[in-house]
Amino acid sequence: MRASYHESLLELKNDVLKMASLVEDAIIKSVKALQNGDLELAEKIIKDDGKIDEMELTLEDKCTRLIALQQPVARDLRLIIAISKLLTDLERIGDHATNIADIVLEIGGEPLIKPLIDIQRMTELATKRLRQSIDSFVNLDIELAKTVARADDELDIIEQQIIRELFTYVLEDPRTIRQVTQLILVARSLERIGDHSTNICERVIYMVSGERQKY
Repeated sequence: MRASYHESLLELKNDVLKMASLVEDAIIKSVKALQNGDLELAEKIIKDDGKIDEMELTLEDKCTRLIALQQPVARDLRLIIAISKLLTDLERIGDHATNIADIVLEIGGEPLIKPLIDIQRMTELATKRLRQSIDSFVNLDIELAKTVARADDELDIIEQQIIRELFTYVLEDPRTIRQVTQLILVARSLERIGDHSTNICERVIYMVSGERQKY
């Protein structure tokens, strides 16, 4: 019975990795769709979001059953609770990728008012932070979790730079305001992805140490 319990925990952790991979892929593809005006890819991202939602529900159910049937204590209990909350963060990151895909459809393939250099930087940083937060979870690496959480301001700074630059386009040509607003929302979604990665790091810190820390 005990072996089966630990096998279930290992399977649950592996499932989290699969969900994180799906979410990261959605982020990258949503920004790619934006850069290329790829409406077909955007529609696919929106459709595939249902798989992420379904996976969250399935894994939440696994967490509930493990707690109810095995009655774990101490670190094992913290692990399952942390995973349960981590799943919510991953699902919401997936939602932000879908939000970007929705914006692609709103723009509708019209030419972008500027190259998306800073948004690409945000995307690379956001996905890096996500991977690092998941690595800290897999390896129970509390120091990595703290390092990633402390770097939360990086995405905020780039977002503010993007907003300031985009407003200069509105001042020069008020007709750009619609697309400017949409690109600001893209930057906001990428910044929120970073926030959820910070949340994951805080879950890891709690899981390993039993201490709750906010960054």
